[in-house]
Amino acid sequence: MAVIHRTTMSPGKLELLAGWLPLRPWYRGGSGGPQLSKAGGFRLDDPEGEVGIEFMVVTDAVGDDPVTYLVPLTYRGAPLKGAEDGLIGTSEHGVLGRRWIYDGAHDPVLVEQLLALLAGRATAQDQNVDDTPDPTVEVPAEGAGVPAGLTGPGTVTDTAEASLVTVGPVMEGGPVSTLTVCRVLRPAPAGDSAGRRVLAGWSAPDGTRRHGLFAHLAVSED
Repeated sequence: MAVIHRTTMSPGKLELLAGWLPLRPWYRGGSGGPQLSKAGGFRLDDPEGEVGIEFMVVTDAVGDDPVTYLVPLTYRGAPLKGAEDGLIGTSEHGVLGRRWIYDGAHDPVLVEQLLALLAGRATAQDQNVDDTPDPTVEVPAEGAGVPAGLTGPGTVTDTAEASLVTVGPVMEGGPVSTLTVCRVLRPAPAGDSAGRRVLAGWSAPDGTRRHGLFAHLAVSED
């Protein structure tokens, strides 16, 4: 079970993201830099209790139409070997000391727990309260199941809308599936995407609640 510490981080999450987001191919803002606010999200537990996992939703108020982004984050006590492309930055945590903060699409712990959520083997947790499930996060049961033994990430490809993460079985040469992590969030009905998917909510700038697709898995038939 993750423990949420009521303490400081320097620099803070939004400060780190303000420098990182404009470098992403899915960022929709201009050259002046984002104006970010937290809009929602949820957490997953690392079974080993070592890595913090957060699916953070932020809204950028730059421009006429605010854009809401999903940034899955992992928090580690040491650098993750081979994940240099996913490093967002480091921050000094008031309790835990220096933390290495990664874009979770590049972190195997987050990817495998997201797969577990899609398979019904993990439960989304409240973003701000210890040991409290978040009932607003939905994983509809219809669609293809999640094959056992999927691991990842393999390759991570950013598009204008999402990050495409290849996941595959432990056995070399087996079929590879694609886990899509949505980056630009939009309201959508529950049946808007085929296959196993995660739907969750966030707050719009005017305070209204919105709900849409966070991630989905396209299972290879090979």
